Parts: sequence; structure tokens; C-alpha cells
Amino acid sequence: MIVTNIETVPGKQIVKHLGLVSGNTVRSKHAGRDIMAGLKNIFGGELKGYTELLTESREEATERMIEQARAIGANAVVNVRFSTSSVAAGAAELFAYGTAVVVE
Repeated sequence: MIVTNIETVPGKQIVKHLGLVSGNTVRSKHAGRDIMAGLKNIFGGELKGYTELLTESREEATERMIEQARAIGANAVVNVRFSTSSVAAGAAELFAYGTAVVVE
């Protein structure tokens, strides 16, 4: 499956447009990560626990989007975007979406 954040696939032609596909995941913070993040906020530095959490979430949301694209017969997803939002205290959603297409 070709996944790209641009509107076309270089060297390929889009022959069929299948529509919007998406994948999401909602994750909550881990108490241990919260304690370490609080200390990092005081002293400064990267919040590695949160970086890992967001990386895992992005991968999971992308995989779910790809599964949806495969299910409708796509071999590529173009114009992929990500969005993050808070859905509850201590929980956030990561949303991946794009346009499912068939390329040749």
C-alpha cells in the first residue's frame, strides 16, 4: 500500500477515486508517564513517554486507515493528514485520514 501526504503518486496515474478513509485511536496517559512529565516540565527536556505514546498512536491510526483502504480495493492513500484532539481528561484521540485511490 502506497501512503503519501501529497495529492498524487509520482510516476503513477490515479485511475480510480474510492473516497475518504480514516483510522483513529484514543489513548490515555499512564500515571508513571504523568509523574515523569511533571518533573520534565519543571526541569525542561523532551517528554519521551509522551513522544512514544504519540508515535505508537500515529502508527496504529495509520494502520487502521490502511486496513479500511484495502477493504474497499485501494492500492494507495493520497493526501494523508493527521489530527490530534483531547476527548476527555487525560485522554487524546489521534486521527489519520486520506483519499483512497487505485493507481497504475
